[in-house]
Amino acid sequence: MTDRSAITTQSAAAKPLWCLTAETFPAWLAQQPADIARWIGAQAYAANTGSVLLLPGAEGIAGAILAIGDPLDPYAYAHGPLALPVGDWTPQDMADDVQRAALQLGWSLGAYRFDRYKAALREPARLLLANPDAEAVDVFAACCRVRDMVHTPTEHMGPDEIEAIARGIAAKHGARIDVHAGDDLITGNYPAIHAVGRASHRAPRIIELNWGDAGAPHLAIVGKGVCFDTGGLNLKAGPGMRNMKKDMGGAAHAIALAELLMQRKAPLRITLLVPAVENAVGPNALRPGEIIATRKGVSVEIDNTDAEGRLVLADALVRAAELQPSLVVDFATLTGAARVALGPDLPALYANDDDVAHAWLQAGSEQRDPLWRMPLWQPYLRYLISGVADIANGSSTTMAGSVTAALFLQKFVPVEQRWAHVDVYSWNDSDRPGRPAGGEAQSLRAAFAMLKDAKIVNPQS
Repeated sequence: MTDRSAITTQSAAAKPLWCLTAETFPAWLAQQPADIARWIGAQAYAANTGSVLLLPGAEGIAGAILAIGDPLDPYAYAHGPLALPVGDWTPQDMADDVQRAALQLGWSLGAYRFDRYKAALREPARLLLANPDAEAVDVFAACCRVRDMVHTPTEHMGPDEIEAIARGIAAKHGARIDVHAGDDLITGNYPAIHAVGRASHRAPRIIELNWGDAGAPHLAIVGKGVCFDTGGLNLKAGPGMRNMKKDMGGAAHAIALAELLMQRKAPLRITLLVPAVENAVGPNALRPGEIIATRKGVSVEIDNTDAEGRLVLADALVRAAELQPSLVVDFATLTGAARVALGPDLPALYANDDDVAHAWLQAGSEQRDPLWRMPLWQPYLRYLISGVADIANGSSTTMAGSVTAALFLQKFVPVEQRWAHVDVYSWNDSDRPGRPAGGEAQSLRAAFAMLKDAKIVNPQS
């Protein structure tokens, strides 16, 4: 992927940049020359979070203040690249490595633009760092992977393209990859994935990538790859369908996380599973009322063809559990109900293991990449009762939609299998510093922080 970090290691003309909070600003100001103090006082500048102030010099701009909030939140620095004039800037008085890594990542996130189809309006200001943090470089690349995949329209990000990305990652890292596609899904016993994707002119498939030493703790990562979701015969209305290129956001997260863990050489054995389909309308489209088979042998009555993501995940989760990993995690843009409950910024976390849930929530707090745990409330399985099949994929009620979707998935996870599911929006509805409108990585940094040392994957170690 192209480097869009706006980080440079060499510059002959970098100007000083002070990253200050409203609390640290007064002490800094007290150390400044009288002319600078007068300049700042004349503007009644108080280093309010998210602001920038250019400092004058004999030959123009002598430096700048970047006002931040939480110093360990990468997004605190994300306004810098586009708020400051184009040029190179070097941070001052920042000896703490953790804060420097947050600055580096936040600056890069703030500089990101998806420019495949439209050039950026301006170049970002660059940050001079003599020794960029290598992990922050890789984390930013993973965030770009998610953003780029979700941004890309379905014409250029269908099942074929997702498979090509996975094959490229496998080749780079020496992983093994297997794909069942089209009618091979039937012979390979992935009937639910086939049923959802059969109406598209692009063959549905399941992509399986395996990497790592056989004796390492085994992590399975599953991602929903619905490349476009029309809703099927339960056709979505226009506003609901408009951004459905993002319905493969779970796959983008899963791919990016697996790639990041491989890039950082995490002490893990990784299996990545991505069911990649398009939920299209056609003569052979899945119909409401049909009974479909699943890899587990559980029959499913189709209440609503727009509840398709849980169907493709069902087969993928069963395959993951067959491999008996120490931990399974899945990512999916699964329900609008999660957004109603928690809004766009908080992914909904479900887990059948308290230690995994607590570790992910703790990592989210430390990384400023938050999630919110939701309950696997078993009594709500009553909303998925079918009179003619083992379970229905939806119900007539709108209550607890995110919970019932997670409960449906849990039906395909063995009781003894440790598992966590994230219902993620994968999208920014509007522009904010570091969060441009469009595709977004959410809970990815937290997941990496939780998993990179393998302790939560293999708690007996």
